[in-house]
Amino acid sequence: MSKSGQGAVDTADKARALALTPVSRETLRRLELFVDLLLQQQQKQNLIGPSTIPTIWTRHVADSLQLLDCAPSGAKIWADFGAGGGFPGIPIACALAETPGAQVHLIESVGKKAAFLREAVQVTGVPAQVHHMRAENFGDSYGDNIDVVTARALSPLKTLCDRAFPLILRGAVGVFPKGQDVEAELTEAAKYWRIEASKVPSKTSPQGCIVLVRGLKPLKRR
Repeated sequence: MSKSGQGAVDTADKARALALTPVSRETLRRLELFVDLLLQQQQKQNLIGPSTIPTIWTRHVADSLQLLDCAPSGAKIWADFGAGGGFPGIPIACALAETPGAQVHLIESVGKKAAFLREAVQVTGVPAQVHHMRAENFGDSYGDNIDVVTARALSPLKTLCDRAFPLILRGAVGVFPKGQDVEAELTEAAKYWRIEASKVPSKTSPQGCIVLVRGLKPLKRR
């Protein structure tokens, strides 16, 4: 165990995470820079749950990286709603840094967290842009070329559909990690949307899955 931030980081957890989601040496170095920065800044603001620090590599890094396998082949442009502490957007940007034309849009409405994200982008050198704005306002201004829209631990699926609709309407795929309440969320969302969706089991959580949304049509005015 090594001490950092508000708790002890389990060094074996990193090996478990990299076994689940292998990355290149260059990507690993960027991820290490990001994790180090996050743990430093965690002492100043709550970026992740303190209880998750020991398993930050599996609980947050690998949990984010697994979304890459769920995206359409050749997807380069991502939008991460409620990017907050940088998950999943920064690990995804770390993995895409060597991909020509890649870009991750990090959308965050809280000023302090947006400032952290800007520092993380600078420190890691990843192809990402921070937008200090509400997620529901992003699609109208920036959504023309988004391949994938994602959000992690932000809102119920119905709300994510509301916010992501402008992007999915223009061809983006929604890639939304969800927990054990996913069926209830799908049922609630289906009251408002006709959803073309599928589920992929999570690599990092036995109770979790990733919901892939490829089509959305409103059933009634929201």
